[in-house]
Amino acid sequence: MNTFATGAALRRRGEILRVIRVEPVHSQEELQQRLASRGFAVAQPTLSRDLKDLGLAKTASGYIEPGEAHAVIRGAGTREKKEERLDRVLREFGLSVETAGTLVVLKTPPAAAHTVARAVDEVGVEGVVGTVAGDDTIFLATDSRAAATRVAARLAAPLEKTSRPLRRPRG
Repeated sequence: MNTFATGAALRRRGEILRVIRVEPVHSQEELQQRLASRGFAVAQPTLSRDLKDLGLAKTASGYIEPGEAHAVIRGAGTREKKEERLDRVLREFGLSVETAGTLVVLKTPPAAAHTVARAVDEVGVEGVVGTVAGDDTIFLATDSRAAATRVAARLAAPLEKTSRPLRRPRG
């Protein structure tokens, strides 16, 4: 990230992050229009630099922050927004959810487990006492089989809205 950014650039970049956290943004043009409506006129080359400096990635569901849980958002936002973000991350990266005793095992594509685990941690999914993320697998510890079944059902629900095949949680 450009550590020599001016105050105006820092304010604009903060606004960019606020915009992409509220709803999906699919193109630079769309982002440019949303910024303009909020009083931030920005040229396309400058916007492109901002996106690069912020480390934003473009996905099929819109721009996302690096790791989708950048330190900037730690603790920010309402519970509802965090839940929406978790659902979006699960739809984007979740492949399957299964229970294994008191554990919930969530599979993702390679290098996506951290993103999903962080979103789970940010929400504080009821029943989860801890998460461990590898490269493409997340283990969510719960305190009982019943809690594992509830957590698996909660995490599987957004996956059912995708076109990918889903392994149902075992209960």
